[in-house]
Amino acid sequence: MSRRDIVTHRRVLAIALPIVLSNATIPLLGAVDTGVIGQLGRAAPIGAVGIGAVILTSIYWIFGFLRMGTSGLVAQSHGAGDRAGTGAHLIRALAIAALAGTALILLHPLLFAGAFRLAPASDEVERLARHYLAIRIWGAPATIALYALNGWLIAMERTRHVLVLQLVQNGLNVALDLLFVIGFGFGVGGIAAATLIAEICGLALGLWFCRSALSAARGQAGMFARAPMMRFLRVNSDIMLRSVLLQAAFTSFMFLSAGQGDVALAANQVLLQFLQITAYALDGFAFAAEALVGQAVGAARPGAVRRAAIRSSQWGGAGAALMGVVFLVAGPAIIDVLTTAPGVRAAARDYLPWLVVAPVLGIASWMLDGVFIGATLTARMRRAMIEAVAVYVAALLILPQLWGNHGLWAALMVLNVTRALTMARFYPEAEAEAAAPRAA
Repeated sequence: MSRRDIVTHRRVLAIALPIVLSNATIPLLGAVDTGVIGQLGRAAPIGAVGIGAVILTSIYWIFGFLRMGTSGLVAQSHGAGDRAGTGAHLIRALAIAALAGTALILLHPLLFAGAFRLAPASDEVERLARHYLAIRIWGAPATIALYALNGWLIAMERTRHVLVLQLVQNGLNVALDLLFVIGFGFGVGGIAAATLIAEICGLALGLWFCRSALSAARGQAGMFARAPMMRFLRVNSDIMLRSVLLQAAFTSFMFLSAGQGDVALAANQVLLQFLQITAYALDGFAFAAEALVGQAVGAARPGAVRRAAIRSSQWGGAGAALMGVVFLVAGPAIIDVLTTAPGVRAAARDYLPWLVVAPVLGIASWMLDGVFIGATLTARMRRAMIEAVAVYVAALLILPQLWGNHGLWAALMVLNVTRALTMARFYPEAEAEAAAPRAA
């Protein structure tokens, strides 16, 4: 029996825990950026860095599909023992990243002009934000390429490298923040330059970690042939559409929150941070499902697909239950840290029970995302998301009218449960993929 058939709890944790630790560093970087620029003692630079980072994050988020699509395809090639194939998928993803990053650099004047029309700011904040963005946009190819590199590392079960990559990149960013802003007085431009340099160094380190894949694929014939490229594009376009729909659902939640009044809107914004914490804490288990299911499909082992799905989900479920308990016990204290407004604190406590149950209600959909990405059942993911969003829209039309802001939270829970149910009915196809694997 090969290692790919042996799906142990230890193997799941070896993949998941470095991702959990890596994710824990992500919000810290934003806090450091804000804290360092805040030492200038003026509001405008803080606002400029904040709005600039949000604009770029929103743009880059669109290309997050490269991480997921690369992970599923590479895991299957790895499971099939196709070393050259793992490299070919990575090179295709890096080519897409290079093209996308170059397009963003060329189009950035139009993109940023549109962004400031949607989110107008004071003249000083906009001027500083444009300066920040004009520097950081040069890191677009590197940032998008890092999605692909991380996908390859996850698929190959090298998540310790993902952790090292995150720590090095963020650590360098923090050190350069302090040097450029506090030491040299470069202000907003210093924050942007620090991030740009860290992104480029992160790309270099990521390419070094993935050098074996790039070497294995060197000179491979047909790397950009029509059939493999069409499969690569189909998988990633399905994931992109699914992600856009999911983001639209969360965006609509915030827009409709505004109709519940300023206090409810603020409370919902505070409580959405609980969902972000949950995602950071549980992503690792979904990533483990991606890698293990993908390898099992590539190795043509339906039983291993089942074991990978069950064991990764057991840990994901345990983590979700733990998060629910943490929110039940520590939720009020977390709310008090996030806001000092008495009315917002009271409202957030009123709606907190929804966040206590949210991890438990959502974990099945998150884990099935990992299973379907690993099995590259991305068309099924897209279909399930369309169906779930349709049910969510119906819930939004009814529940908030009956229960106000509680109804809005109930609708969001309906979205997660419906996502799980719509995907669960397609799960047998994941095992069927392993029984009759497609060509890489």
